[in-house]
Amino acid sequence: MRKAPFIILMLVAVFVAGVTGVLVRRARIPRAIPTEPVTTNADYRLKQIHLQEQGRDGSRWQLDAEYSETFEEQNKTTMNKVVVKVDQAAKGGKPSRSWTVTGDEGDLNQDTKDVVLRGNVVLVSSDGLRLETDRLNWDADQQRAWTRDPVVIYRSGAVVRGTGFESRVAEEVTNIKGRVRATFKRGPTTEAAAPGRS
Repeated sequence: MRKAPFIILMLVAVFVAGVTGVLVRRARIPRAIPTEPVTTNADYRLKQIHLQEQGRDGSRWQLDAEYSETFEEQNKTTMNKVVVKVDQAAKGGKPSRSWTVTGDEGDLNQDTKDVVLRGNVVLVSSDGLRLETDRLNWDADQQRAWTRDPVVIYRSGAVVRGTGFESRVAEEVTNIKGRVRATFKRGPTTEAAAPGRS
């Protein structure tokens, strides 16, 4: 009869050890986070977007995005993690040039092919120019890029800061707007502050 309490105690200990083992094992397995269904008014939602177009002059542009949502009534496509590449054809003995622009998100007008990029926008050109801003607009018809946000431009040891930017690719004209500050690193360091054209 003295063995009965001992057996019961052993069974309780085995049960507690088993329950403890199951709880420890479940705690180590990562829990799947329930995903909520995405609610959107978009007509289409696509992943891994890749668009290309070639102009009559031989220039090409390519747009890639992680995902997009298309709104047919507004003729607008919103995109996330956007990369735009523009290749300008060689003209009149001038070599071809290219630009790559990245941004956290953007909008594409389906009719005009105009693009607006927002968030950590970085433009890098094949001739060594780098531009950083929070927003950049692209007019496909006029081949014009512009922003009214602050910009920082790096090129050949120079750093130029302004409060706006406009570039017309076909005319090869670029303006930095607002109060402009330039720092040159070659030779003695020079800083200049001058009002730009608004």
